[in-house]
Amino acid sequence: MLKIEQLKFDNRGLIPAIVVDAQSKKVLTLAYMNRESLEISMQEGRTCFWSRSRQELWRKGETSGNVQRIVDITADCDRDALVVRVNKEGPACHLGTDSCFNDKVFLGKEAEPFSVKGLYALLEDRKASLPEGSYTTYLFQKGIDKILKKVGEECTEVIIAGKAGDKRETVYEIADLMYHVMVLMVEMGISVDDVLTELASRHVIDHKVKQEKMT
Repeated sequence: MLKIEQLKFDNRGLIPAIVVDAQSKKVLTLAYMNRESLEISMQEGRTCFWSRSRQELWRKGETSGNVQRIVDITADCDRDALVVRVNKEGPACHLGTDSCFNDKVFLGKEAEPFSVKGLYALLEDRKASLPEGSYTTYLFQKGIDKILKKVGEECTEVIIAGKAGDKRETVYEIADLMYHVMVLMVEMGISVDDVLTELASRHVIDHKVKQEKMT
């Protein structure tokens, strides 16, 4: 484990800190820390930066509530830059977006790996733009009742496939159900992080119950 004394701060006493969402692996922001803000971050377990524009310490979420709780901090090979993995509460950017990095400069030919959050972002875009001929557009235009009806229908399909012991068909129907549930989430403003946070809270509870039973 490195000590702070082994890190290389620049001539202003700063070190860049790349903040990454521990769940989605998405880069959230690039900020700067001085020795004091790094020490505070480590002591409090939440990000604290040095604001170059205001020339003062800045605890992320102090006024907005969008706190970033630290999973770990790793230095690069030259020890002059940090990667800070966090579990975040709310948007990372002051503009209200999930990340500060939103404006693409170049788009290569490599396909982006599928992710649940990537699908959620696509559904959000569909709701905002409502492209003609899209099934997702159709669902959003029909509204909550239609979306809930489809969720119910897909639940039934999963039950039928599962009862029949057909693994391939069950996987297919679960995928359909997940898609429609995510459409419902977008419609209701429920984020993937909201659901993950709820699951994480249940994981902790289950762990405690297991410990109690063991003792």
